[in-house]
Amino acid sequence: MHAAAPGIACRPARVESSPAGRGARAVTVTSRGRHPAPEPSRRTKLVAAALLLAIAGVALLAQGGWLWAKAEAGQWLLERAWTRAQKEETNGAPWPWADTHPLARLAAPAQGVDLIVLAGASARTLAWGPGHLSGSAPPGESGHVVLTAHRDTHFRFLHALAIGDTLVLEAPSGARRHYRVRSLVTRHVDELALPRDTAAPTLTLITCWPFDALVPGGPWRYVVTAEAATAT
Repeated sequence: MHAAAPGIACRPARVESSPAGRGARAVTVTSRGRHPAPEPSRRTKLVAAALLLAIAGVALLAQGGWLWAKAEAGQWLLERAWTRAQKEETNGAPWPWADTHPLARLAAPAQGVDLIVLAGASARTLAWGPGHLSGSAPPGESGHVVLTAHRDTHFRFLHALAIGDTLVLEAPSGARRHYRVRSLVTRHVDELALPRDTAAPTLTLITCWPFDALVPGGPWRYVVTAEAATAT
């Protein structure tokens, strides 16, 4: 039962029915002195549905635009923090309240990509840039380096990578390691197992898949694996 709004008297409902028996009509419930409201037409329902879809679409676009703007602004701020990190300043945080800091620089020359990589891979960190997975080898060192980022912002370029493409990972010291892409695969998150140690220095990039999914998240991952070519 719905409560009446303050100051507005509810009109009592009245039950109307014909006497029981053959040919009796169905029971109807109406407000006293009023006719039942006409049922909305099919055209009205379609217009209302279209309006709701339009509102939902605008909301999704606004949310997507905000995420994209945040990602772009984050890289600009991180660029300044990266410069400080290269100068070996003690405070490498991109902004005073940040719980992360620039850890490396990732480039994909063929795709025109140049990104600042952050320490850690929490959801808050990935909103600003690619994150380094804790437990994997630090950028600039031998071993297995694992980076992750969102499919619709910083790692959108992964869908354009091809076998043999070059990836460059730079440490704050300026040391660069060149990697050559050797595999592009999709894996269910439950089946995604990455070795901690590898025979050759390895770089793995991970993002959600498929790239054009309407709903974020999901159990599938797109995995790019590259092996070291040369170090400079």
